[in-house]
Amino acid sequence: MVDPSPATVERSSTGSTLLEIDGLRVYYHTVGGTARAVDGVKLSVNRGEILGIAGESGCGKSTLAAALLRLTRPPGYIAGGRVSFAPAGRSPVDLLQIDEQELRAVRWRYLSYIPQGSMNSLNPVMRVIDQFVDVMIEHGTTSAQEARAAVPNLLREVGLGAHVARMFPHELSGGMKQRVIIAMAIALKPDLVIADEPTTALDVNVQRVIIQTLADLRDRLGMSLIVVTHDMAVHAELVDRVAVMYAGEVVEVADVEQIFKQPRHPYTEGLIKSIPRVGGDRARLVGIAGNAPSPREWPSGCRFHPRCPRVMDVCRVTPPSLLPLVDGSTASTRPLPAVACHLYPESGAGRRAS
Repeated sequence: MVDPSPATVERSSTGSTLLEIDGLRVYYHTVGGTARAVDGVKLSVNRGEILGIAGESGCGKSTLAAALLRLTRPPGYIAGGRVSFAPAGRSPVDLLQIDEQELRAVRWRYLSYIPQGSMNSLNPVMRVIDQFVDVMIEHGTTSAQEARAAVPNLLREVGLGAHVARMFPHELSGGMKQRVIIAMAIALKPDLVIADEPTTALDVNVQRVIIQTLADLRDRLGMSLIVVTHDMAVHAELVDRVAVMYAGEVVEVADVEQIFKQPRHPYTEGLIKSIPRVGGDRARLVGIAGNAPSPREWPSGCRFHPRCPRVMDVCRVTPPSLLPLVDGSTASTRPLPAVACHLYPESGAGRRAS
């Protein structure tokens, strides 16, 4: 098990805004009504930053990740919002508004994806090298000869030998397949990589290798990453900031050390307390009472209030907004933490603007 305490190594400093999400909504048509899986998310990613997205299964993490690349499929649809993406050397574009041809030019070249269950994403009848060449020719400007020549170095970037290029997927272990997918995601040196549950179904030793690989790639290549996972220990080891999602919304965003040492939102606090720890004093784990609500019928007011141990009357009626929390402890060079909770009136939590 990975120790969930935040890593003590120095995190890379963040730069200007690379991706800005404003009011993103992703809904699903179901026989029981409309499921509002992602419901008004506002979030940003800075250049050179690793942003983690945390939360229970069903909170909307993977739906959000897929929507950023417009990979949402029926019965799902993007109901609204804006996603501004500003890769180096290009004018900012709204990923939700550009046409398919321009979107295809952005995908993989500037914005790539490590999908959930990526170990099953390789074509079983093609050698690894041929799958790399397909991606690099389709989305880049290289020739087939140049692409083939680049594959051994790309594999070495993720700790694999050049011989892997000639292998078929069934000849690779789970960890090797995952690293091949990571190498494909960085093949064209994109500005931003979105990794959806990159360590799922891997044993703890391979998990650590994948985490270290992603961290090294950011440090050496300067790319930004969004890491989607329910595993808080992965966030502690890898990311710079954490955005905590609950019931289709972001309820807290803060530096990873603050999230673990001083979580503000009761839901975030519950996630931290439910993590098993290796070593130290023995303590009983405390879970979050109740079940996550259905996206077809979110609770009124704060969506966490039916499960919150610190619920107040206002929580049942008025939904809090995610607004910066100014407490004097945050350095001016870092983004301000934000929380959507009526426990912190200084954050400006209150009724959303209509």
